[in-house]
Amino acid sequence: MITAMALHARGFGIPKTVEELREYLQAALEVEHLTLPVYMTGLYSIRPGTNRTAHFAIRSVLMEEMLHMTLAANLLNAVGGRPEVGRKEFVAEYPARLPFSSPRLPAIGLQHFSPAALKTFLLIERPRKMAPHPAPGEGWTSIGQFYDSVRRGLEHLVEQHGEAAVFTGLPGRQVGPEDFYNSGGEVFAVRDLKSAQLAIRVISDQGEGTDGTIWDSDDLIFGEERQLAHYFRFNEIYTGRSYGPHDTPDAPPSGPLLDVTWDDAYPIHGDSKVADYKKYEQTSAVHGHAVAFNTRYAALLSYLQSAFDGRPRAMALAVPTMLELRDRSEQLYRNPHPDPELAARGVFASPTFELARSQFEAVRETVDENLRLAGLEAGEPIDLSPTS
Repeated sequence: MITAMALHARGFGIPKTVEELREYLQAALEVEHLTLPVYMTGLYSIRPGTNRTAHFAIRSVLMEEMLHMTLAANLLNAVGGRPEVGRKEFVAEYPARLPFSSPRLPAIGLQHFSPAALKTFLLIERPRKMAPHPAPGEGWTSIGQFYDSVRRGLEHLVEQHGEAAVFTGLPGRQVGPEDFYNSGGEVFAVRDLKSAQLAIRVISDQGEGTDGTIWDSDDLIFGEERQLAHYFRFNEIYTGRSYGPHDTPDAPPSGPLLDVTWDDAYPIHGDSKVADYKKYEQTSAVHGHAVAFNTRYAALLSYLQSAFDGRPRAMALAVPTMLELRDRSEQLYRNPHPDPELAARGVFASPTFELARSQFEAVRETVDENLRLAGLEAGEPIDLSPTS
């Protein structure tokens, strides 16, 4: 499997073969996943009981990014690829560059809840109409541009070779609504061009809004209550004011003020590494907490790998693992940074999201046992034959 870094070096464009399409969709998984630690850090660094509006807004986006990651996996499985998420190489080292992105976009780092963090969130979710148009081969300047290239490549391949030659994946590898649901849309199987186009639309509309509005399309697609797209949810927090029902993307929100208190967060040093914490393991418990967090994060990705490999019910084990990560992150944030100089400046410890092969090896036995208890033997043969 070619890495996203290699794809970035090759140059951004429209995938011209099914193999290239699979590589772009693996990169899409990496794009969606790269946002998870960024949003988790912003969310979990909020002091408990404060900034409730911001807390629930960021949490809703985080859950929808999990939805996007799952839809990207369904797209990749549908065209005969295999998602690869349960491995060290899948996890970026922060600060990290978004795959295929323009060099004009800065690397994305881990930041506590703050105006600077919200500016990063807004950059990630920036709608196409607000982003500069990229030069040929430069790389995308909005995630919507990236998915538009995926869609155009997919449509061209179907037109050129026919649906049957493109959608060669086995139906049993699809995660469906019975396996994962959250309040912002739902997962659905991708089996043909129509469902693939819909998956791409859901991902794009939830991030940047639909048809030049501030709203996503969940009400039109899923019959749910209309809500703001990610960019505009974040902009409400950043500006401290809510949007009104008739506000437009190119104007600031005009609704009531929101109660946002930036001081109610644990300041962190986003570049901290486990190796930094290890220097002080004789005087601080932070190193052990950081290693434990990263190990459980490896468990989360291992459950997702199982779900994307044809055991979709493994999603039921991934969701509670996310909650466990919330609790483990709070164990870190409650501790001053073990570096005395940083602690003196009021900096707290934080998760590093560093994963090595040792982390995946450490959770393998527990993950396999939990899959077995859920009736999903890690090594059991699963019927992935096409259904009539």
